[in-house]
Amino acid sequence: MYRRSVLSLTLAVAAAGALAQPYPNKVVKLQVPFAPGGTTDIIARTIADALGKALGQTVIVENKAGGGGVIGANETAKAAPDGYSLGMATVSTTAANPAINPRIPYNPLIDFTPIINIAATPNVIAVHPSFPAKDYKGFLAELKRSPGKYSYSSSGTGGIGHLQMELYKNLSGTFITHIPYRGAGPALNDTVAGQVLMTFDNMPSAMPFIQSNRLIPIVVAAPQRLTQLPNVPTFMEVGLEPVNRMAYYGIYGPKGLPREVVDKVNAAARKALEDPAVRKRIEDTGSIIVANTPEQFAAQIKAEFEVYKKVVDSAKLKLD
Repeated sequence: MYRRSVLSLTLAVAAAGALAQPYPNKVVKLQVPFAPGGTTDIIARTIADALGKALGQTVIVENKAGGGGVIGANETAKAAPDGYSLGMATVSTTAANPAINPRIPYNPLIDFTPIINIAATPNVIAVHPSFPAKDYKGFLAELKRSPGKYSYSSSGTGGIGHLQMELYKNLSGTFITHIPYRGAGPALNDTVAGQVLMTFDNMPSAMPFIQSNRLIPIVVAAPQRLTQLPNVPTFMEVGLEPVNRMAYYGIYGPKGLPREVVDKVNAAARKALEDPAVRKRIEDTGSIIVANTPEQFAAQIKAEFEVYKKVVDSAKLKLD
């Protein structure tokens, strides 16, 4: 009896000590709600090691694809609010998909704790080299000439690529068939292979294929022309300002995340983004480092959701 009491006391003390250890005292998971190879995955893996060093713990990246990012995002929303299960927040999962899909199992404005917006990235319509046109004027003329002939790939139904292309179709009076994938990586692979002749994707994942001439950029969603693509116009330049919206890639956790955890991850991410190698890797993709506060990121998510909700309602957009 005495030995059992001593053992119980020892275990209780050990457990109390473990609970008292400062965050983080074990591996932190950073979940990407898309398949490997897309922009969300690229940015997550670019920052993960430096983030782990700043936190003093290993940060592992885990991919959970499906539903245009909804499956992975929902898993983050339902995780324990202890800081060990974080997620990558994207426009697709927090704005575009919730705006167009009434069956989303979470509320993007109340079921997450925003921590930091890492970077903003331009988006691009790009075509396979076999597509008849190589510039925007020819691209539009070809779509008008052959309605319904072409298809486009996206990272998934309800994602930013899907919603922005549907908005483009609505404003330009064109018809292109949507082919959704389980992430930008698979969508790009099929577009580069010529199985689908165009895609609407984020610049970081599309850029390597553009640089190797396996995809031809047609028009970009960015504040101004990109240094990397000086001859490619923005949507604003071609008279389609509503489509001219950049994407964001940040970190969030489930609702109820303790403020001390939020502040620690935010500070660690900011420190990681001071690493010249990390900054260069992100900026080389055409992205802009943001590194803002939790409050600023929460306001961005709310504003973007409201914009896409208005777009969906006014254009009467619906899921395929």
